[in-house]
Amino acid sequence: QVQLVESGGGSVQEGDSLRLSCAASGDSLSKYAVGWFRQARGKGREFVAAISFSSGDSYAADSVKGRFVILRDRAGNAVHLQMNNLKAEDTAVYYCNFMDYFGGKTGFGSWGQGTQVTVSS
Repeated sequence: QVQLVESGGGSVQEGDSLRLSCAASGDSLSKYAVGWFRQARGKGREFVAAISFSSGDSYAADSVKGRFVILRDRAGNAVHLQMNNLKAEDTAVYYCNFMDYFGGKTGFGSWGQGTQVTVSS
């Protein structure tokens, strides 16, 4: 059973960059599509970006296109979310999870603790 653990969050200023990591253990991610999601305080969880680990194809929510890049790390069996030009509205707890299917916007499997990203204006 593959387990995912998020890390890399922190407190930054608007315009800064941050890289989140989603490390997998228990099996290779090569069979999966992995996505990032976020949940701001008082709001529902929303899709951010996803990647097919085998092909490297990816897609992202309109709100982060051009600023966030999702990357696969074959050697580290991990998926990263490179976040550039951060905005205050990006403040949220970020989670990674397996995608129900590539192209979808829903994760399946259990949710981890997430990693907090706070962007100050």
